[in-house]
Amino acid sequence: MIELKLFINFLKIGAFTFGGGYAMLPLIQEQVTAHGWLTEEELINFIAVSESTPGPFAINIATYVGMETGGLFGAFCATLGVVFPSFAIILVILKCFGRFQESRMIKRCMTGLRPAVIGLITAAVASTGKTVLFPSGVAVFSCGVSSLVISVMIFGGMLVMALKKVHPIIVIALSGMIGIVMGYSSSWIIHSTL
Repeated sequence: MIELKLFINFLKIGAFTFGGGYAMLPLIQEQVTAHGWLTEEELINFIAVSESTPGPFAINIATYVGMETGGLFGAFCATLGVVFPSFAIILVILKCFGRFQESRMIKRCMTGLRPAVIGLITAAVASTGKTVLFPSGVAVFSCGVSSLVISVMIFGGMLVMALKKVHPIIVIALSGMIGIVMGYSSSWIIHSTL
Protein backbone atom coordinates (compact mmCIF):
# COMPACT_ATOMS: atom_id res chain seq x y z
CA MET A 1 0.00 0.00 0.00
CA ILE A 2 1.79 3.09 -1.32
CA GLU A 3 -0.06 5.52 0.97
CA LEU A 4 1.26 3.79 4.10
CA LYS A 5 4.81 3.76 2.67
CA LEU A 6 4.53 7.49 1.91
CA PHE A 7 3.28 8.23 5.42
CA ILE A 8 5.98 6.16 7.16
CA ASN A 9 8.85 7.47 5.03
CA PHE A 10 7.84 11.12 5.36
CA LEU A 11 7.18 10.56 9.07
CA LYS A 12 10.80 9.40 9.43
CA ILE A 13 12.01 12.41 7.45
CA GLY A 14 9.96 14.77 9.61
CA ALA A 15 10.99 13.09 12.86
CA PHE A 16 14.73 12.84 12.31
CA THR A 17 15.56 16.12 10.61
CA PHE A 18 16.29 19.32 12.46
CA GLY A 19 16.60 22.68 10.75
CA GLY A 20 13.66 22.80 8.38
CA GLY A 21 13.12 21.89 4.76
CA TYR A 22 16.65 22.43 3.48
CA ALA A 23 18.09 20.17 6.16
CA MET A 24 15.50 17.55 5.12
CA LEU A 25 16.63 17.62 1.51
CA PRO A 26 19.32 14.89 1.75
CA LEU A 27 16.85 12.51 3.44
CA ILE A 28 14.12 13.39 0.95
CA GLN A 29 16.51 12.78 -1.96
CA GLU A 30 17.57 9.43 -0.54
CA GLN A 31 14.05 8.17 0.20
CA VAL A 32 12.40 9.42 -2.98
CA THR A 33 15.07 8.07 -5.33
CA ALA A 34 15.57 4.81 -3.39
CA HIS A 35 11.86 3.99 -3.72
CA GLY A 36 11.81 5.08 -7.36
CA TRP A 37 9.10 7.66 -6.70
CA LEU A 38 10.95 10.36 -8.68
CA THR A 39 14.14 10.50 -10.70
CA GLU A 40 16.96 12.78 -9.57
CA GLU A 41 16.13 15.24 -12.36
CA GLU A 42 12.40 15.28 -11.51
CA LEU A 43 13.25 15.95 -7.88
CA ILE A 44 15.59 18.83 -8.80
CA ASN A 45 12.90 20.34 -11.02
CA PHE A 46 10.35 20.15 -8.25
CA ILE A 47 12.78 21.65 -5.73
CA ALA A 48 12.89 24.71 -8.00
CA VAL A 49 9.09 24.77 -8.26
CA SER A 50 8.71 24.22 -4.52
CA GLU A 51 10.98 27.14 -3.75
CA SER A 52 9.07 29.44 -6.09
CA THR A 53 5.64 28.66 -4.65
CA PRO A 54 4.10 29.71 -1.34
CA GLY A 55 4.34 27.41 1.63
CA PRO A 56 7.02 25.47 3.49
CA PHE A 57 9.44 23.55 1.32
CA ALA A 58 9.03 20.19 3.09
CA ILE A 59 5.24 20.30 2.88
CA ASN A 60 5.31 21.28 -0.79
CA ILE A 61 7.67 18.47 -1.72
CA ALA A 62 5.89 15.86 0.41
CA THR A 63 2.56 16.83 -1.15
CA TYR A 64 4.02 16.66 -4.66
CA VAL A 65 5.70 13.28 -4.18
CA GLY A 66 2.54 11.92 -2.60
CA MET A 67 0.37 13.21 -5.44
CA GLU A 68 2.72 11.81 -8.10
CA THR A 69 2.86 8.36 -6.52
CA GLY A 70 -0.42 7.88 -4.68
CA GLY A 71 -2.87 10.47 -5.96
CA LEU A 72 -4.80 12.77 -3.66
CA PHE A 73 -4.80 10.34 -0.72
CA GLY A 74 -1.06 9.76 -1.22
CA ALA A 75 -0.50 13.53 -1.07
CA PHE A 76 -2.51 13.69 2.17
CA CYS A 77 -0.55 10.79 3.73
CA ALA A 78 2.89 12.15 2.76
CA THR A 79 2.00 15.66 3.98
CA LEU A 80 0.58 14.35 7.25
CA GLY A 81 3.71 12.22 7.74
CA VAL A 82 6.14 15.11 7.30
CA VAL A 83 4.10 17.52 9.47
CA PHE A 84 3.08 15.25 12.34
CA PRO A 85 6.45 14.95 14.16
CA SER A 86 6.99 18.72 14.23
CA PHE A 87 3.43 19.30 15.38
CA ALA A 88 3.75 16.76 18.21
CA ILE A 89 7.18 18.04 19.29
CA ILE A 90 5.98 21.67 19.33
CA LEU A 91 3.01 20.68 21.51
CA VAL A 92 5.34 18.96 24.00
CA ILE A 93 7.80 21.88 23.99
CA LEU A 94 4.98 24.36 24.48
CA LYS A 95 3.78 22.41 27.49
CA CYS A 96 7.28 22.23 29.03
CA PHE A 97 8.86 25.43 27.67
CA GLY A 98 9.23 27.17 31.02
CA ARG A 99 11.24 24.31 32.51
CA PHE A 100 13.49 23.77 29.48
CA GLN A 101 14.15 27.39 28.56
CA GLU A 102 17.19 27.83 30.82
CA SER A 103 18.42 24.22 30.84
CA ARG A 104 22.17 23.98 30.20
CA MET A 105 21.74 20.57 28.62
CA ILE A 106 19.18 21.93 26.11
CA LYS A 107 21.48 24.87 25.29
CA ARG A 108 24.41 22.48 24.71
CA CYS A 109 22.22 20.25 22.57
CA MET A 110 21.24 23.24 20.41
CA THR A 111 24.91 24.25 20.15
CA GLY A 112 25.67 20.81 18.72
CA LEU A 113 22.67 20.75 16.39
CA ARG A 114 23.38 24.09 14.65
CA PRO A 115 26.58 22.95 12.85
CA ALA A 116 24.91 19.67 11.88
CA VAL A 117 22.02 21.58 10.29
CA ILE A 118 24.46 23.79 8.35
CA GLY A 119 26.28 20.63 7.20
CA LEU A 120 23.03 19.04 5.98
CA ILE A 121 22.08 22.21 4.08
CA THR A 122 25.56 22.36 2.52
CA ALA A 123 25.31 18.69 1.49
CA ALA A 124 21.93 19.39 -0.12
CA VAL A 125 23.36 22.38 -2.02
CA ALA A 126 26.33 20.29 -3.22
CA SER A 127 24.12 17.40 -4.32
CA THR A 128 21.64 19.66 -6.08
CA GLY A 129 24.44 21.67 -7.72
CA LYS A 130 26.08 18.48 -8.96
CA THR A 131 22.84 17.32 -10.55
CA VAL A 132 22.16 20.71 -12.16
CA LEU A 133 25.69 21.47 -13.37
CA PHE A 134 27.04 17.96 -14.03
CA PRO A 135 24.06 15.80 -15.10
CA SER A 136 26.35 13.23 -16.75
CA GLY A 137 28.67 12.96 -13.76
CA VAL A 138 31.70 14.93 -12.66
CA ALA A 139 34.48 14.81 -15.24
CA VAL A 140 36.47 17.32 -17.23
CA PHE A 141 34.09 19.10 -19.62
CA SER A 142 31.14 16.89 -18.64
CA CYS A 143 29.10 19.92 -17.70
CA GLY A 144 26.83 21.21 -20.42
CA VAL A 145 28.20 24.61 -21.37
CA SER A 146 24.73 26.14 -21.60
CA SER A 147 23.72 24.84 -18.16
CA LEU A 148 26.93 26.11 -16.62
CA VAL A 149 26.62 29.55 -18.24
CA ILE A 150 22.94 29.86 -17.32
CA SER A 151 23.55 28.73 -13.74
CA VAL A 152 26.54 31.05 -13.22
CA MET A 153 24.66 34.01 -14.70
CA ILE A 154 21.57 33.39 -12.58
CA PHE A 155 23.67 32.81 -9.46
CA GLY A 156 25.69 35.99 -10.06
CA GLY A 157 22.61 38.07 -10.75
CA MET A 158 20.83 36.65 -7.73
CA LEU A 159 23.84 37.34 -5.52
CA VAL A 160 23.99 40.96 -6.66
CA MET A 161 20.24 41.40 -6.10
CA ALA A 162 20.45 39.79 -2.66
CA LEU A 163 23.29 42.11 -1.64
CA LYS A 164 21.21 45.07 -2.84
CA LYS A 165 18.27 43.76 -0.76
CA VAL A 166 15.95 43.20 -3.73
CA HIS A 167 12.73 41.46 -2.66
CA PRO A 168 13.02 37.62 -2.93
CA ILE A 169 9.89 37.36 -5.11
CA ILE A 170 11.53 39.62 -7.70
CA VAL A 171 14.73 37.53 -7.53
CA ILE A 172 12.78 34.28 -8.08
CA ALA A 173 10.68 35.73 -10.93
CA LEU A 174 13.72 37.19 -12.69
CA SER A 175 15.72 33.97 -12.26
CA GLY A 176 12.91 31.95 -13.82
CA MET A 177 12.59 34.37 -16.75
CA ILE A 178 16.37 34.40 -17.32
CA GLY A 179 16.43 30.58 -17.26
CA ILE A 180 13.62 30.42 -19.84
CA VAL A 181 15.24 32.98 -22.14
CA MET A 182 18.72 31.45 -21.82
CA GLY A 183 17.35 27.93 -22.32
CA TYR A 184 15.53 28.91 -25.50
CA SER A 185 18.44 30.94 -26.84
CA SER A 186 21.00 28.17 -26.16
CA SER A 187 18.81 25.52 -27.82
CA TRP A 188 18.24 27.88 -30.77
CA ILE A 189 22.01 28.40 -31.09
CA ILE A 190 22.67 24.65 -30.97
CA HIS A 191 19.99 23.88 -33.59
CA SER A 192 21.09 26.71 -35.89
CA THR A 193 24.72 25.52 -35.85
CA LEU A 194 23.73 21.96 -36.76
